[in-house]
Amino acid sequence: MRVAVGRVVNGKVEVAGEPLGEGQAVTVLAPEAEERFELGPDDEAALLASIAEADRGELLTGDEVLRRIKGR
Repeated sequence: MRVAVGRVVNGKVEVAGEPLGEGQAVTVLAPEAEERFELGPDDEAALLASIAEADRGELLTGDEVLRRIKGR
C-alpha cells in the first residue's frame, strides 16, 4: 500500500511521483472547501508503520476486528 498525493487537473486526479498502475483501485479523500487534513510527525509515523504491517501481511480479518471490539 502506498500513500500518494495529487491534484485535480481538467477533472482528473494527477498523482505526484511514480505513476499508479493502470486499472489500480484507489481511494480519494477530498477535503471540503476550507477543511485541511494534516498529520503530525507521530501520527504520520504510526500510519506508515501500519501500512508496512499490512504490506507484510500482518492483518486482521473483519471478523477478528469485530470480535475484539465486542470483547469476545
